[in-house]
Amino acid sequence: MKIIYGPKFEKKYKRLPSDIKNIAVKQEAIFRKNPFNSKLNTHKLKGKLKEFLSFSVGYRYRIVFEFIKNKEIVYFHSIGNHDIYD
Repeated sequence: MKIIYGPKFEKKYKRLPSDIKNIAVKQEAIFRKNPFNSKLNTHKLKGKLKEFLSFSVGYRYRIVFEFIKNKEIVYFHSIGNHDIYD
C-alpha cells in the first residue's frame, strides 16, 4: 500500500504535539497492515465528507483519507481533532 500525504495533512501534522505524532506513527503502522483494524476505529464519514473515511489517532485526533485505485493507494487529506470535519 502506498500512502500519499497531501499538503494539508503535512501542514497540520507539523503543528501536532510530539506525543500525538508518536501515536500517529504507531497508528499508521497498524493501518498499513490492516486499514480496518479495530484499534483504528476506521469509519466512513457523513455529510460533505461522505466520500472519505477516517481513523483514530488517540482519543481526540483523526486522519481523514480516501482509497484510490482499488485500495492500492491511500491519500491522507488531513489530521486533527473533530474540527477537521467542519
